[in-house]
Amino acid sequence: MQYYFPSLDDIFVAAIRRYSERNMEWLTEELQRRADDPLHALWESSWHESTSALMTEFMALGNHRKSIRSEIAAVTDSMRRVQVEALVAKFGNDARLLADLSFDAVVLLINGVPKLLGLEESVGVDTAHAELIAACERFLDAVEPRAKPRRRSKKAPTRRR
Repeated sequence: MQYYFPSLDDIFVAAIRRYSERNMEWLTEELQRRADDPLHALWESSWHESTSALMTEFMALGNHRKSIRSEIAAVTDSMRRVQVEALVAKFGNDARLLADLSFDAVVLLINGVPKLLGLEESVGVDTAHAELIAACERFLDAVEPRAKPRRRSKKAPTRRR
C-alpha cells in the first residue's frame, strides 16, 4: 500500500474521491432522469447520503486532518454545483423559491436536514423529527407539486457497483 499511497491521509483522500465520484455519477443520472422534479430527487437522495456510515466516518476524519477536510470541502462544493444546476435548469437562473430562498440555500437545507436528523437518531434523539420532515415535504410539494405522492422510505437502499 505504501507504494501507491505515501501516507495514510493519501489513502483516505483516494477513498473519498472514489466514493464521491460514484455518488456524483449516481446523482447526475438521477437528476437527469428526474429533471421534472429535481427538488424531490435531491430530498430523497439526501436521505440516502445521510445514512452512509462511511460518509460519517470521513466527516469525523476531516475534523482532525486538514488534507481530508480540504477534499471533503472540494467534493461537497462540486456536488452542490451539480444540484444547483439542476434547479436552475428547471426554475431558471434568477428564480427564488418559497421564503425567497436562493438555490444555494435550498440545496443546503435539503442536504442539511437529513444529516442533522441522522446524527440525532444515531444517539437516540427523535424529538420533532417527524414534524420537521413533514414541514420540509410540504415546502417541496408547494414549490414543486407532484403528479402522484411518494413518501421517502425510512431505510435508504444500499447502492453497490
